[in-house]
Amino acid sequence: MSRISQIDLDDRNLPPPTPEIEQERRVAIFDLIEDNSFALPARGERAAPEGPYHLGLAIRDKRLVFDVASEAGEKAAEFHLSLSPFRQVVKDYYQICESYFTAVKTLPPSQIETIDMARRGIHNEGSRVLQERLEGKAEIDTDTARRLFTLICVLHFGG
Repeated sequence: MSRISQIDLDDRNLPPPTPEIEQERRVAIFDLIEDNSFALPARGERAAPEGPYHLGLAIRDKRLVFDVASEAGEKAAEFHLSLSPFRQVVKDYYQICESYFTAVKTLPPSQIETIDMARRGIHNEGSRVLQERLEGKAEIDTDTARRLFTLICVLHFGG
């Protein structure tokens, strides 16, 4: 099965998340476990370990770390991605999310919808960058990339 069955965020060195960030995190993890597509490609002559997979996400030494294991706990893959390609899109996404959370409390639905459309556009851009960065390392669909991008934002901004 080419999917993620468990996800763990290494957030022990991060400050506690805001209630909004915690909600985004919970929803992303729930949605990700419910429906995702994640496969490891074969490497040369070596077949890829089969899923489902347990995925650990962390930021270590200014790099995004994907730690992939089988359900039995055997190491399947580990890859480290530079955070540089994500910095601007994560910053933009975080800012638009702050605007969205404020708008939900004070603005009429038409203005909230406009902000939400912008938020989705930035989110799509982040998921596209993630898919590009994972090329050759892991195969994921767009919805999985979107949910993983949300979790990257949670880790990147430390809650």
